[in-house]
Amino acid sequence: MKFILIQLLCVLLTLPRAVASEGVTLQLKWEHAFQFAGYYVAKEKGYYEQAGLNVEVKEAQPGIDPLLEVVSGRADFATGTSSLLLARKAGKPVVVLGVIFQHSPYVLIALEKKPLQSIHDLNDKRIMIEPLSEELLAYLKREGIALDSLKLLAHNFKTDALIGGGVDAISAYLTNEPFILDQAGVKYQIYTPRSVGIDFYGDNLFTSEQQIKQHPERVKAFRAASLRGWEYAMANPDEVIQLILRKYSKHKSQAQLEFEAAQMIALMRTDLIAVGYMNPGRWRHIADTYAEIGMLPNHFSLDGFLYEASPRADLSWIYSLLWTALSLLALVGIIALYIHRLNGRLAKSLAEGLLTEQRLKVFSTAIEQSPTPVLITGPNRVIQYVNPKFLEETGYSAAETLGRTPTFLRSEDTDDSAYQEMWDYLLQGQRWEGELQTRRKSGEIYWEEVHVGPVKDSEGKTTHYVAMLLDINERKKIHQRLAHSAHYDMLTQLPNRILLFERVNQALVRAKRNQTRLALLFIDLDKFKLVNDIHGHAIGDLLLEDAAKRMLGGLRDSDSVGRIGGDEFMVLLPEISSESDASAVAEKIRESLNQPFSLDGKMLVISSCIGIALFPEHGVEVAELAKNADEAMYQAKSLGGDRVSFFVPASGPN
Repeated sequence: MKFILIQLLCVLLTLPRAVASEGVTLQLKWEHAFQFAGYYVAKEKGYYEQAGLNVEVKEAQPGIDPLLEVVSGRADFATGTSSLLLARKAGKPVVVLGVIFQHSPYVLIALEKKPLQSIHDLNDKRIMIEPLSEELLAYLKREGIALDSLKLLAHNFKTDALIGGGVDAISAYLTNEPFILDQAGVKYQIYTPRSVGIDFYGDNLFTSEQQIKQHPERVKAFRAASLRGWEYAMANPDEVIQLILRKYSKHKSQAQLEFEAAQMIALMRTDLIAVGYMNPGRWRHIADTYAEIGMLPNHFSLDGFLYEASPRADLSWIYSLLWTALSLLALVGIIALYIHRLNGRLAKSLAEGLLTEQRLKVFSTAIEQSPTPVLITGPNRVIQYVNPKFLEETGYSAAETLGRTPTFLRSEDTDDSAYQEMWDYLLQGQRWEGELQTRRKSGEIYWEEVHVGPVKDSEGKTTHYVAMLLDINERKKIHQRLAHSAHYDMLTQLPNRILLFERVNQALVRAKRNQTRLALLFIDLDKFKLVNDIHGHAIGDLLLEDAAKRMLGGLRDSDSVGRIGGDEFMVLLPEISSESDASAVAEKIRESLNQPFSLDGKMLVISSCIGIALFPEHGVEVAELAKNADEAMYQAKSLGGDRVSFFVPASGPN
């Protein structure tokens, strides 16, 4: 009997924990992969359980649309793409909780069938495409490809149809399909939306408005636990890969998961920005891109689309408070006149006046102690009041501020149109919100998020303007670093492949218009792999940085050099008059790279092979010139290395 009672007690002790765990479903948009590592970690490390959640992670299957799973209620949360904006326009009440990839991994992949293959070869072709990949359709439309000419097929999550010729192209992730095709020994072409300026968010965690309304704490807890899982996953990829192999994916190898984890580093940029962070301005750009190609209306509203885990401070109370204060001031005057005329009610009026004075003191104290800078002007734009936080932020004293218009705060870097727009709104009696650059007394320029609106009297006449100013300088710096990283190599700070090829394309347009010549140099460092193998990657990185500086030192201001991968670089010479111009620059670079490198107490010597392709002799398009410069570089290698070679066309047919 005693044993039975003990067993019963143990069962009862476990009941509260079981009852407390809410069952929720997360629908993935693809089969199990490192792409969803953060969610696995949150489940297996107990982060969800600590949040009171029992989470089922469902792998995607052909025919399953994560969007419909969430909207129908079959799933509580799911992973999606930036096409959630289009679903929102279609009336689907979806809300984005956070962003995992700062740069979308979506690309189109086709088999390589000819040397000068391009995205336009997909006209009238069969493309296997997965749900929620409308950004790829936007890419095709921006490239001028008519969508109704394509044969769009449902994705089966495999590459077999592409390899076997069943389809001509597939939607793919940079983190996944390239590895599979490389392992199969298949030659292919990748077409990325980023080549035409479509740089969207990727793998967005989302839910429904109904879920947030009915279970706000559950949503907040799920999001926090998921992001905690992602932070752990990216800090411990090797451990998480073993977890995925052990409990989730039976179809992926360790090497494939390692490839995926490595590729995700550049897409997530956790070194610059926290996992889950999303910028409303970036979403605005995505919506405008869709609008540009007719997939969304202009100025599509983002209201309610972006989840706010910690809602921004509601500044409307200050407007209401100030309006009440000014109204009460007017009321005090009316009461004083009333007292003067109706002496018989003096006692009652005095009591009301004291109450009003007390309220005004409360409101005044609230504004004085506000953590947000506040500025109030009259209808003539002359400053009548600033609170202590304003003086602290700007460095000015009250005496230096009051009685002046706010123009002394204006930075010359701010475009006139921003101020014109602001005053257009205010003079129409409307509130305005936006970002402006402001100058402190010290001369420092910084960014502010400005909220300004008119205060009106009972007749609708504007009596004051009230402005709240939030310092967003750090936030802007983060966005600028993120934008820089999208177009520059983080190690050498040279332009990356995307930016360099944009410059080549622009130079070709000018050369064709002006009937001038240009050159493209493809540079490969000899013996670099040996340096890495013997001295380690840290020394290899130092060598690449030093080599980049030497290349820059041999160029004119109009020339460009970029790192296109590994130890490969490309130089654009947009203005040459003869072959000897290109040869002289190439030889100068080759000789500079031949000089010993002094790195961390070691003297290292390398050499280089440089291939040159000329416009128009060796090609008239970017891809053709780059391919021929690459081939010329290999010609230099075949002749023993440490030399410069011009492209020599093959004597026979390709």
